[in-house]
Amino acid sequence: MLTLDNGVFRKLLLLITYVVALVVVIVKIDVVLDWCSGVLLAFRPIFIGFAIAFILSRPCNFFARLYAKGLGKRGEKLARPLAVVTAYVMLFAVIGVLISLVVPELTRSIQRFVGNMNIYAENLQEVIDFITQRLSLENLAKLNLPDKINDILGDALNQVLDTLTGTVPHLISATSSLVSAVVTTVISFVFSVYMLSGGPKLTAQCRRLVVVYLPESIAKRVLAVVRLTADTFTKYVSGQLIEACILGSLCFIGMVVFRFDYAPLISVIIGVSALIPVAGAYIGAVLAALLLAMISPIKAFWFLVFLAVLQQLEGNLIYPRVVGTSLGLPGIWVLAAVTVGSSLLGFIGLVISVPLTAVVYTILKYDLRQRLSGKELQEVEDPQESGEA
Repeated sequence: MLTLDNGVFRKLLLLITYVVALVVVIVKIDVVLDWCSGVLLAFRPIFIGFAIAFILSRPCNFFARLYAKGLGKRGEKLARPLAVVTAYVMLFAVIGVLISLVVPELTRSIQRFVGNMNIYAENLQEVIDFITQRLSLENLAKLNLPDKINDILGDALNQVLDTLTGTVPHLISATSSLVSAVVTTVISFVFSVYMLSGGPKLTAQCRRLVVVYLPESIAKRVLAVVRLTADTFTKYVSGQLIEACILGSLCFIGMVVFRFDYAPLISVIIGVSALIPVAGAYIGAVLAALLLAMISPIKAFWFLVFLAVLQQLEGNLIYPRVVGTSLGLPGIWVLAAVTVGSSLLGFIGLVISVPLTAVVYTILKYDLRQRLSGKELQEVEDPQESGEA
C-alpha cells in the first residue's frame, strides 16, 4: 500500500489547490476581473490618498526641517503640522493658478471657434475649390460645403436640444457621480493628511512589524524592496514634475517669441500632458494644434515643427542633466505598463504603472542574475543599466 509522509502530502495538496484555483480563474475570468475591479474601486480613495501624500512628502519633509530649525526645541511638535499645511497650501495654489490660466483661455477659444464657424467652412470650401481646379475634379466643386456644414451643425444642435428635454435621468446620474467623486476626493485628502502627519512614526511602525513578524532573511528582502520602490517612485515623480515644468516654461517662452496665439493655455496643456507617459506628448501636441488650427492651419503646422524641435532639445539635452538617468525600463515594458495601468485605475494607473513596473522589472532582473550565477541577493538597489524608458 502506498503511503505518503506529511511533506509529500502537503506539496501534493498545494499543487492540487493551485491547479483548481487556476482552472476556476480561467473558466470564470470575467467574474475574477469584475471582482478585482470592485476591490480596486473600493480601495481607490486609499490609493489616491497615498499618491497625494507621496507627491507632497518631499516638500513636507523640507518644510518640517525648516520649521524645526526656526522654532527650536519648543516648536518641534508644531513643525510637522505646519509643514503639512504649507505643502497643501502650495498644492492648492498650483491648482488655482492652472485653473486661472486654462479656464478663461479655453472659454475664449470656444467662443472664437463658434463665432468663426462660417468663416472656417468658407475657407475649407475655397481650399476644395482650389484643389478641384488644379485636379479638374468638377463634381467635388459642387459639394457646396458651407451649406452642408451648416446643415450638420443645425442637426447637431437639434439633437442636443432633444437630449436636454430628457435631462432628468441624466441629471440624477450626473449628480450621483458628482457626489461620489466629491466623497472620494475628500476621503483621499483625509488619508493623505494622516499619512503626511504621521509619516515618520508610520514608517518606523511598519519597519518594526516587518522585523518582528518575519524571518530575518525575508525581512531584509522586504525592506530592500520597499527602499527600491520608494527610490524609484521618488525619482520618477520628481523627474516627471520637473520635466513638465521645464517643457511648459520653454513652450511658453518659445510661443511668445514666435508670436503664437494661446501661449498660456497651450503651454499649460503641453506641461500637464508631459506627466502622461508615452502618449502625453502626442495628446498635448494634437490638442494644441487643434486650437491653433482654428485660427490658421499654417500656424498649427509651424507650431508642430516648433514643438518637435523643443521636445528633442528638452529630452536629449536638458532633461538628462537636470533630472538624471531614466528608470532603466525597456520601451516594450513601458507600453505594456501604460496599457494595463490605464485600463485598471484610469489616470492614476497611467501615472504609477511605469515606476511600479520598473520595480518589478528590477526585482526580476536581480533574481534572474542570482539564479544564473548562484549568488545570493543581498540588497536590491536602484538600477543604472541600459534600457531606457
